[in-house]
Amino acid sequence: MRVLLVDDDRVARVPLRDDIREAGYEVDETGSAEEALDLLEKREYDVVVTDLRMPGMDGIELLELVKSRRPDAEVIVITAYGTVQTAVRAMKLGAYEYLTKPFDNEELLLILDRLRELRTVRAENIQLKRQLSDRYRFEHMIGKSPAMRKVFELIDTISASDSTVLIRGETGTGKEMVAHAIHAQSPRKDGPFVAVSCAALSKELLESELFGHEKGAFTSAIRDKVGKFQLADGGTIFLDEVDDIPLALQVKLLRVLQQHEFERVGGTETLRVDIRVIAATKVDLKQEVQQGRFREDLFYRLHVVPISLPPLRERREDIPLLIAHFLDLFSSSERRMTVSPEAMKVLLDYSWPGNVRELENLIERLVVIGTHPELRADDLPLEIRRPDLLADTQDRVAEPGVTQEILRRYRALEDLIQRSGILSSGQVKPVLGQVSFSEIVEATERDLIVRALDYTGANKTKAAELLGMKLSTFRDKLTKLGLDR
Repeated sequence: MRVLLVDDDRVARVPLRDDIREAGYEVDETGSAEEALDLLEKREYDVVVTDLRMPGMDGIELLELVKSRRPDAEVIVITAYGTVQTAVRAMKLGAYEYLTKPFDNEELLLILDRLRELRTVRAENIQLKRQLSDRYRFEHMIGKSPAMRKVFELIDTISASDSTVLIRGETGTGKEMVAHAIHAQSPRKDGPFVAVSCAALSKELLESELFGHEKGAFTSAIRDKVGKFQLADGGTIFLDEVDDIPLALQVKLLRVLQQHEFERVGGTETLRVDIRVIAATKVDLKQEVQQGRFREDLFYRLHVVPISLPPLRERREDIPLLIAHFLDLFSSSERRMTVSPEAMKVLLDYSWPGNVRELENLIERLVVIGTHPELRADDLPLEIRRPDLLADTQDRVAEPGVTQEILRRYRALEDLIQRSGILSSGQVKPVLGQVSFSEIVEATERDLIVRALDYTGANKTKAAELLGMKLSTFRDKLTKLGLDR
């Protein structure tokens, strides 16, 4: 990072210049604002550190000119004649920081270190956005991993045909997005795209939803209904959770795939449709066939072009791209959130059982309730930071509800902390009537610690591990809450 130091006091300027240089920064120096402007025309500086009072042009005028000519450059104002009004004016004009002399040079170096980290994060975000805008984006899907590149290439290859497609992937991997992408790239793109969730309806309702019904076909059929297959004529129909279609109804679906014709429920007229069928499932349909829950002939009719979507845990290199996309999607133009390296490591290490949908929901929640511009590891929910606790819960046989209750109470406490609005002065706003926030925290901590001690047979080491605390912190809590004996 390149720094320009501007101060007419050479005695103070030279030692400060040497300290900045020794800290690993490139630094140029000058004794006047006019000379600083000349240097700014010749070289690009990341940070300008300027004195306030100087002969000729002062630091405030220099600040205004720097921000107008080089808006990306940060300005730190230093002065021995500081007032609140001057500091406020400097910050309003875009100064990053305001230091009053005398100050420890180490204080300035810490500010420069913070700026360097900030610029690194900004540069990474810009790079991620560039990646998102070109080769890592495909019809609203994002990924640079080999598995996703293979999916993109397959979509590109098969879109022009009318072949039936079967998409397999866990919940939240984006099966409907793949179906949309195939339709958008196909000759049918100007026709309708109709999506049906086969798991959301009973057998009777699903048959009516897919094929329509005639008035009077059943008790609630008070008028004719056009089915989804007919609505999709000339376009594409997407059958999500196709494995949930009952066996009796699978025969009718097979006929549509083979002959493109069907009858409405309660009707006798044969209707013909020109459609492309894309189906999706989160289970292994071959196993469903072997267990007699899915027709073999229908399986092969659907399994013409199979696409397998990888879970997010198998394409972790896509996680930073997706996070950058969701941050950009949910952040306002005035308030852009970044992710600290520690938080990014936690997010990369998590297994993401809910896949991309879980990641999207998490980022949206954190953006909405976040109170500072950088997402830190401590801001992440307990189940993200400590998934081992949840796994431990699932593995236990004796009293399985205890650890789950501890997790539930921790999550509730975290949500309460984020919603309560603790003041920076340390004061606490009252919540839940006359009960203060601090009382809720203390009561919850006491309850969780007692439960953990009971569950572990008063083994403090295991109880601390169960609660995700350092043993020293756990012992301090015991003493504070009067539980140490």
